[in-house]
Amino acid sequence: MVDHNKFINERINKSKSENAFRTLKCNKDLIDFCSNDYLGFAKETTIHHINNNTSELLNYGATGSRLISGNYKLTEETEAFLANFYNTHTALIFNSGYNANIGLFQCLPQRNDTIIYDEFIHASIRDGIRLSNGSNFSFPHNNLAVLEQKLSNAKGLLYVVIESVYSMDGDIAPLSEIVALCKKYHAALIVDEAHAVGIFGNGKGLVSELGLENDVFARIVTFGKAFGVHGAAILGSNELRNYLINFSRAFIYTTALPLHSIITIKNAHEFLLQNLNRINTLKELINHFRNLTSNIKHQTLNSYSPIQCIIIPGNNEVKAMADKLQQNGFDVRPILSPTVPKGQERLRICLHSFNSKQEVDNLVNTLKI
Repeated sequence: MVDHNKFINERINKSKSENAFRTLKCNKDLIDFCSNDYLGFAKETTIHHINNNTSELLNYGATGSRLISGNYKLTEETEAFLANFYNTHTALIFNSGYNANIGLFQCLPQRNDTIIYDEFIHASIRDGIRLSNGSNFSFPHNNLAVLEQKLSNAKGLLYVVIESVYSMDGDIAPLSEIVALCKKYHAALIVDEAHAVGIFGNGKGLVSELGLENDVFARIVTFGKAFGVHGAAILGSNELRNYLINFSRAFIYTTALPLHSIITIKNAHEFLLQNLNRINTLKELINHFRNLTSNIKHQTLNSYSPIQCIIIPGNNEVKAMADKLQQNGFDVRPILSPTVPKGQERLRICLHSFNSKQEVDNLVNTLKI
């Protein structure tokens, strides 16, 4: 045990020496500029109140995996609702976005297949790719020329993997151009829409906003961000749904979401349809923030999403600025290397429909000091 603890302590001490050591915080008394609750749905009682008259809700736990005892009529009804909402053939619910990405990539690409992914892809997709048997190659962020070069040299069944809105930069993928390349080289395009659903395309995501639903092999949509609940779904064909039910270990070997969570997923989507004005309010706030920060001394990233980033190179420097903002009442968190490359450390500022323009003004004024 001494050797094991020595290894752990060495890693911890190295992280501390680089000022990259992570700790848990509960800054609930600060103004929220860090959460993914873009539309404020996490606080909506309408979404989270459950009518207990439903007979299936006698069980508060799912009781097992969906292939054993954890499948319910309400779950399948919700999946049909989601398929209709997102204009796709089928939806299959997973316990989280991480779970969905692990489950999809672990089972889909085979030994002679090739996965080509954007270098800024989410860690959950990287982990899923590591579990697959396919060969994998990255391409520079949003670089269409290199993507085409790699597609032209790839073997077997081809999979291209991107996010529609990138979680660390908040920028958008050139979806239409990537769709065209995938068609040219007969590649299946997989799009993680975690930070796009609820915001773009009247809540249906960037793929839907651009009318590309029929050109994307699979979409991963998650519900723990703009929808304020829990869980995720993989959208695609009937064949893909059946394949995942039979071969995705993350689906087969886990206890299903409880029905309370399933119902809140549907409630959140229905609530959005009745409150689309929140999206417009958020977009106005994004434009307001962009205008205010257009001439500040720090580098900003070009984002039209709720994720706005201020580059402050160095873990020490960006942590100091985050501490300053928190001391002034704003909950803003630093993103440190190695989560982002050295020199690209940043403040990741998340805007919400419930933030006021005055709060944004005060935040930006504090940044300028």
